[in-house]
Amino acid sequence: MNRYISFTTIFVGCLIFGLTSQSFGQSVPFDKSQFETNREGFKLANSKLKEGDSNFDKTLYTLALDAYLLAQNFNPNNAELNYKIGICYYETSSKFKCLDYFKKAYELDRQVATDIHLMLGRGFHLNQDFKNAIIEYKAYLAAIEEAEKEEMTPAINKYVNECYNGIEYLTAPPKAFMENMGVTINTTYNEHSPLITADESVLVFTSTRENNKKPDEDGQFDEDIYVSQVQGKQWTFPNTIGEPINTQFNDATVGLSPDGQMLLIYNGNRGNGDIEICAFEGDQWNYPRPLPAEINTEFRETSACFSPDGNHLYFVSDRPEGFGGSDIYVSTKNKKGKWEKAKNLGPIINTEFNEETVFMHPDGRTLYFSSEGHRSMGGFDIFTSQRNETTGTWEEPENLGFPVNSPDDDLCFVLSANGRHGYSSNIRSDSHGGYDIYKMTFLGPEKPLMLSNEDYLIAVRANPVSQMAMEENVTLKTIRLTIVKGLVTDGLTNNPVAAQIDIVDNEKNEVIFTSHTNSTTGNFLVSLPSGKNYGLIVKSDGYLFHSENFNLPPATEYQEISKDIALNNLKKDVKIILKNVFFETGSSNLRPASYAELGRLSKLLTDNPDLRIEISGHTDNQGNKTANLKLSEERAKSVVDFLITEGIASNRLEFKGYGFEQAIADNATEEGRALNRRVEFKVLSN
Repeated sequence: MNRYISFTTIFVGCLIFGLTSQSFGQSVPFDKSQFETNREGFKLANSKLKEGDSNFDKTLYTLALDAYLLAQNFNPNNAELNYKIGICYYETSSKFKCLDYFKKAYELDRQVATDIHLMLGRGFHLNQDFKNAIIEYKAYLAAIEEAEKEEMTPAINKYVNECYNGIEYLTAPPKAFMENMGVTINTTYNEHSPLITADESVLVFTSTRENNKKPDEDGQFDEDIYVSQVQGKQWTFPNTIGEPINTQFNDATVGLSPDGQMLLIYNGNRGNGDIEICAFEGDQWNYPRPLPAEINTEFRETSACFSPDGNHLYFVSDRPEGFGGSDIYVSTKNKKGKWEKAKNLGPIINTEFNEETVFMHPDGRTLYFSSEGHRSMGGFDIFTSQRNETTGTWEEPENLGFPVNSPDDDLCFVLSANGRHGYSSNIRSDSHGGYDIYKMTFLGPEKPLMLSNEDYLIAVRANPVSQMAMEENVTLKTIRLTIVKGLVTDGLTNNPVAAQIDIVDNEKNEVIFTSHTNSTTGNFLVSLPSGKNYGLIVKSDGYLFHSENFNLPPATEYQEISKDIALNNLKKDVKIILKNVFFETGSSNLRPASYAELGRLSKLLTDNPDLRIEISGHTDNQGNKTANLKLSEERAKSVVDFLITEGIASNRLEFKGYGFEQAIADNATEEGRALNRRVEFKVLSN
């Protein structure tokens, strides 16, 4: 079941493929008088021809094609049969194969069908022979009656414009190297809608490969969802995602959160097609539940994705208030956690044609989507647009060009957080059958990529795997994003801890979004777009909170940071560094960016009324020892004074300055000195 409806499908479905009265010329009819020396062969071929015609009339093109090809092996020179084989290929996923049969039909009988020039145009178009496609499209318009010409001209003009776009894109330098993911992932059936975690360690996709579901009358199996992980430098053989996500009906992937903990799926059995959400809890997925009425309607909702903070949901719907066909909408989660009424992204993104398969990059500002409009070279092409962070408006979409796009439908594009690899579902000459999943390596400014050997977040299994991700001479465009990932454990037992992770805008003193570690593995992954001073706060019942600071100026380029965090219990002498407390340079005056962190400390003291702490100030070894000691004590006192204004009793608070006596890093480096300049609290009693 294809949940995407294309302009081409609607357009061709409206045509009447009328076969003209045959003049035959070189065309050899299926008549037994033509095959007196092989009557048995003729009898078998003729039966296959009739079988094919029966399925053709019922639009069962795959079954018709199988029968027609057997008949064509016996009589390859029948114009009508070659034409019908071309139509069958055109109506299947291997559309580009139609051309040879349309050309053969036309060579045998130039009057084989009233739309033969149109179908030749489509065949040339799909095979990137844009100049000949334009010739055939114009020949078709010249040959038809005026009434039909008036009706068909807009569609033909669109095809011609797509050909001119294709000519332009073919002459531009390629932006990526594209490769089929091979038989490990792809089969002779359709594989589509790939999704990846931000760190590119998990691949989730949809396949119609043979399964325990009953095939339809065209021999096609319903969709199931499969999962593959990175192991070494290879993807593992995919396993079914299993119950409760896979059912006895069509189950298809739609969107995945950057950390792989939330999955959006398509349910074609609800309404006219709805989006459902399910969470990965521990080592298994919970039951899917439909998104609310602000997103799902009586119309078709086919594709969706999360923003990296989880507060926005971009989705595709064909509701009638759009600009035409299916459009892209966005719904925002309010402070109560409820999705608000969806808004259309507007005419810069949406066109009079169909938009589909939307993906928001983990940088939170770059949108990828498929469209039949804009400057497509045919069918759905993949486009990208950036949101202006000042005005909130979208830039004019850019076609990703060859080889990412082709004259056929190109759908379901996702991009790794580092911008290095893209994944999409396509049909190419090396496809194993139907749609395959392809991997693209993108090229950009000449800057070699160097990645280290790290643990990758695995959202669908308990144990992480490691990969050395290194490819020489691969270059990237600038991605302004930081990925922070790691493991949260108990500081004593080293066992994984289920914890809440708050990402705070320190300047605004507000929580931007909340994430959670995997309750079984303790793994977490968060995406931090450049341009903010972030606090990362880890909290779990029975533990002291842990904080990290990531001050990322707007120009900060892509980086991955691993942080393994050990949480400490509320016990005597435990020390916690307050990494989001900031002072004016050379002063004890607190900066407003400190208020969020100190507010958390105040709440901890309020929630634990018997807790007494010491606030300590520390410096590096630069400058005068006495001055450093005095500054460190004044800074510690400033923190205590703030807590007192928050209602914390002064007899629960002590402060002391240690200067550079208690260094935790090497003062010989700037990195070490930065770590030594800190404020801590120590539990005195609880």
